[in-house]
Amino acid sequence: MVELFEQLEFKENPLFEKVIEDILIQKYSIVDDFFSMEEVAQLRGSLLDKYEEDEFKKAAIGNRLNELIIKAIRGDFILWMDEKSNDVLEQQFFLKINELANYLNKTCFMGIMFKEFHYAIYPEGTFYKRHLDTFQNDDRRKLSMVCYLNEPDWVAEKDGGELVLYLPTENGEEAKHITPFPGRVVIFESQELEHEVKPAHRERLSITGWLKTR
Repeated sequence: MVELFEQLEFKENPLFEKVIEDILIQKYSIVDDFFSMEEVAQLRGSLLDKYEEDEFKKAAIGNRLNELIIKAIRGDFILWMDEKSNDVLEQQFFLKINELANYLNKTCFMGIMFKEFHYAIYPEGTFYKRHLDTFQNDDRRKLSMVCYLNEPDWVAEKDGGELVLYLPTENGEEAKHITPFPGRVVIFESQELEHEVKPAHRERLSITGWLKTR
């Protein structure tokens, strides 16, 4: 009876359906209206306020049990977000993330149980070399998400900082370059696609995270 009730309550979400279709076809999805411009501006302001208060730390290589800072590989600074925080903006952010996770679980049976997100800032000249978002001792990350919070006047050719996804093809691989325009969200398979962040020529702001299974 409960299952029947849940089925009757289900409503198709065109935005989430696009994400699912994209990932099934090409292993990644680019969505330019996942968050409103007002939400992006508010999250950008929150990120910068926390950065000025010196709450960020230098990002490291590996998981939290085996961290190693290597400037030659990545140069960003991060601040982990807390889903149970009293921060209203973060609550609103996770509300939308949870909507997506619940939708994926209902429609694709993905078994997503946990979310793991952090603010990220790349100072001018920094980058992140090619890598995969999984660890040898932890394969729970299923989908990677990047939500760009850059200024509205970001120019691809001048400001750099593009995300590059390496897509497998019959003849090898194809490099997909994605400009970090504000409000843009990129979602891709954590265990499938290697990727990198090209050098940023001005401060590059984002929220990065993962949808994880048990």
